[in-house]
Amino acid sequence: MRYEGIVYRPPSEAESLLIQATIGCPHNRCTFCGMYRTKKFKIRPVADIKEDLKRAQELYGNDVESIFFPDGNTIVMKTEQLAEILEYAGKLFPRLSRMTMYGSAKFLKLKTLAELQRLRAAGLTRIHSGLESGDDIVLANIQKGFTAAVMIENGRKVKEAGMELSEYILIGIGGNERSQEHALESARVLNAIAPDFTRLRTYNPAEGTPLGEEYQQGKFRLLSPHAAIRETRLLVENLRGPGRLMSDHISNFAWINGELPADKPTMLAELDRLLNVSEDSFTRADPRYL
Repeated sequence: MRYEGIVYRPPSEAESLLIQATIGCPHNRCTFCGMYRTKKFKIRPVADIKEDLKRAQELYGNDVESIFFPDGNTIVMKTEQLAEILEYAGKLFPRLSRMTMYGSAKFLKLKTLAELQRLRAAGLTRIHSGLESGDDIVLANIQKGFTAAVMIENGRKVKEAGMELSEYILIGIGGNERSQEHALESARVLNAIAPDFTRLRTYNPAEGTPLGEEYQQGKFRLLSPHAAIRETRLLVENLRGPGRLMSDHISNFAWINGELPADKPTMLAELDRLLNVSEDSFTRADPRYL
């Protein structure tokens, strides 16, 4: 397989074959994200992607059960090109049960329901989507490129197409000033979508990003560990589900995982317990490993 630059994947795709279908991100303006700053966006030729899939089949044979297609927002590719790649992969790997990719609401809205259903029929099973916040003011501040209403509409569309949806929420991305609004509005949006997975991440400044520079200049303040846990608690308290809540990232201060709504009391109890732990006991994740 041929990779260009650093290749990022969600923790849940740790066991997946990675086949780079796009290079960089077509949006690449989120103020908090440094993942694709050094890459110029391009879509790889379908023939090259299929060559990589064939090479992977020669190397791994029937061992491949899951494929993730980096980089950012691979969903932006033309529907028939994506379908060709997905169907080709399905023929190569007889035990393949899952194919996934990133898809922001900004680019999901470019696909009709029929197109998403076409991709589902071709083998696309899950979309990873960075909601980050349900608060429109926060979304505008971080230049996410869509509103909460757009995310609701297109998240529902993904679900209607028969695919799983994994949404990501950034704890602390609203700063101290909009912590409550961020938590409550994020819960509202997630309740409206009912994604299969809601995955929590805690914001840590990345070097070379606009928001990282604001942090260095003292214009943006990170939440303290207890403040981040309180924000998480407010979010969880207002989530209805159904769906699975996952704290599957090294950035988080609280590790809470469970089904909504059944496991909500257990998760809230754990958050309350952590609020009674001295803040000196918490450490921030090393940015090198984020």
